[in-house]
Amino acid sequence: MNDEATSNADRDDNTTDFGYTRVDREAKAGMVRGVFDSVASRYDLMNDLMSGGVHRLWKRFTIELSAARPGQTILDIAGGTGDLAARFSRLVGPEGQVILADINAAMLEVGRDRLIDKGATGNIEVVQADAQALPFKDNSVDCITIAFGLRNVTDKALALRSMLRVLRPGGRLLVLEFSKPTSALLGKVYDQYSFQILPAMGRLIAQDADSYRYLAESIRKHPDQETLLGMMEDAGFGECRYHNMTGGVVALHQGFKP
Repeated sequence: MNDEATSNADRDDNTTDFGYTRVDREAKAGMVRGVFDSVASRYDLMNDLMSGGVHRLWKRFTIELSAARPGQTILDIAGGTGDLAARFSRLVGPEGQVILADINAAMLEVGRDRLIDKGATGNIEVVQADAQALPFKDNSVDCITIAFGLRNVTDKALALRSMLRVLRPGGRLLVLEFSKPTSALLGKVYDQYSFQILPAMGRLIAQDADSYRYLAESIRKHPDQETLLGMMEDAGFGECRYHNMTGGVVALHQGFKP
């Protein structure tokens, strides 16, 4: 078990990780909000630059694994700029519904504007929501996705239980997140990229090196593949498994509500 999972397990500790810094649990959400307020307008551009566009393939696989069908209700948590929501909108059709949820108002504003530009708002509801306390009815959603957002949640175990609650029986959760490279050599290269090149790109493109330094640190503090798998099982999900992509730099975890 890594440091993040250990700290989350210590319920008597009133601090948590913000990257490599320990902060008060109550303060973390606001600090994360500040990061995304800063980068919201250039978030998608930076994703393309940071991943060389490969993040689109990771998200495409997520959508394929969702098996979204016409008439379903899809909840995209930490959906930010709405790229997944726009695709799900087409898949569920006019009889279905997509809920784009994010705790950050600045990200939702960017996402709402882009969805309007794409003409994809007819079956999309935009909701500001905390993943730890989702404001939706029990057993009301067919599929939940959270892409590159779980590592920013203060209490991941609480968020996973909240997601389980709103899923319908048989519904699935898909967690797309940075993870631990499977190769030691790739891990070293990835560390150099993350801590040297990434903050420099953030400074040049988004005028914010600190936020992208936090990004690199938050990835390292996030539970690895097996730890997150165990957390999903502990939350009550069944048939849990994960798919490594790009050598484990990213992993897609899947679980179902019994």
